Amino acid sequence: MNATPASTLADDPVDLTRTNHLIGMMTDNIRDRLLVGAERLEFDAGHTLFTSGDQIAYTYFPLAPTMVSMLVDLNGDRRVEVATIGKEGAIGGVVSCGDLPAYTRCEVQVAGPALRVPMSLIEELKRESLFVRDLLCRYADALLAQVMQSVACNAFHSIEGRAARWLLTAQDRAGDELALTQETFAALLGVKRSSVNPIARALQEEGLIRYSRGIVTICNRDGLKKRACECYDRVRNHFDAVIGDEQAAWIEACEG
Repeated sequence: MNATPASTLADDPVDLTRTNHLIGMMTDNIRDRLLVGAERLEFDAGHTLFTSGDQIAYTYFPLAPTMVSMLVDLNGDRRVEVATIGKEGAIGGVVSCGDLPAYTRCEVQVAGPALRVPMSLIEELKRESLFVRDLLCRYADALLAQVMQSVACNAFHSIEGRAARWLLTAQDRAGDELALTQETFAALLGVKRSSVNPIARALQEEGLIRYSRGIVTICNRDGLKKRACECYDRVRNHFDAVIGDEQAAWIEACEG
């Protein structure tokens, strides 16, 4: 893990405002204040940001193509993913006042950069700005919706539909190419590897994905959407309605 002072990147709008949705929605003044106390970190796949029970001292803002999984660990070395977070959001203490124990384990699935911001600074900005409070509350609403949809998805939808949904979600956050072994994919879905192998093979034979040496390439997004369960559209539509790019009226009201 390598760290760079984020303030040195304040003049690079492509890197910061376009690769993290929340930062991109902030005013110049708020964004500049956030960068003063932030660090830019480079994370490898498999790096754990925090585990269940850890005290949360930082909020992480992933920059493309970084993607993080929120995982619930169970007895017997079992785990299941309940949400994925990438350039659209943030991880850690978004609504709480910080220094509270984490419930899930957050693990980097796709390597890349992120901004790490002390919770003390996040709390300071929330106290001073209605916009920041509302922005993070809206994001928390969207994240909770993703978690709730995952509960329904895991209970009722086929492994194939869930797998296609996951690949689409990952593509939104990390792009067309993903470093993903079938063993890891199965663990994230909470199923046996033997259940994933035929699905991956079928998707590849249909030309929807290409799988080679642990790299998955999305080749046909429209075709993959037809194989995905309804949960992909439900989660994405709710995010757009709550905190999407077309929320200009809400932003202006908060800033006013």
